[in-house]
Amino acid sequence: MVESYLELLSESPNIPTAAQIAKRAGCSTRSVFERFPDLLALSFAAADYVFAQGLAQAAPRNIDTDRQTRLRTHVETRAAVCERWVPIWRALIRNQNESELLKERIKRVYDLVVERLKLMYRPELSTLSEAERTQLLIALEGLIDFESWARMRERHGLSLEAACDVWINAIDRLLPSTLSTRADETTPSGLDLQ
Repeated sequence: MVESYLELLSESPNIPTAAQIAKRAGCSTRSVFERFPDLLALSFAAADYVFAQGLAQAAPRNIDTDRQTRLRTHVETRAAVCERWVPIWRALIRNQNESELLKERIKRVYDLVVERLKLMYRPELSTLSEAERTQLLIALEGLIDFESWARMRERHGLSLEAACDVWINAIDRLLPSTLSTRADETTPSGLDLQ
């Protein structure tokens, strides 16, 4: 039922009815309400399912590698999450005022995005003051938002690879240089001149 609910959400911006969910799931409407007391409970179950799937899909990788590898890994992972979950995210955002619990789940996703940014770009963020770090994290969070991804793919018609390149280039420009990135940029061999 949860998967049927999510499939319907990905096909239409409207919240599916119990009858639509039952038809897609191949069961009766009564079965939907035997399993869930109401559609709000089903939406919570769907949100929890999406969040768990998104976390599994976005497991951190390459956090202790060079800047370009971290950038590419982070962006490709984030892009895969956005590619899969944009329609569902839109439905969750649209319905967040239905419940404080749903708002809390959405806030948790935003918090996890910021924590991932801190993890992936720790070397660059460590060179900044607390105020500068906070500002940069706010900018990066906005840059890699679901709607940012959707805009690149839908409005601008970018391929997945081209959209990833936009994010990689933008993040790279926003991040401060570190000693190792400065050495890579200024010496042909990439040798550290210390």
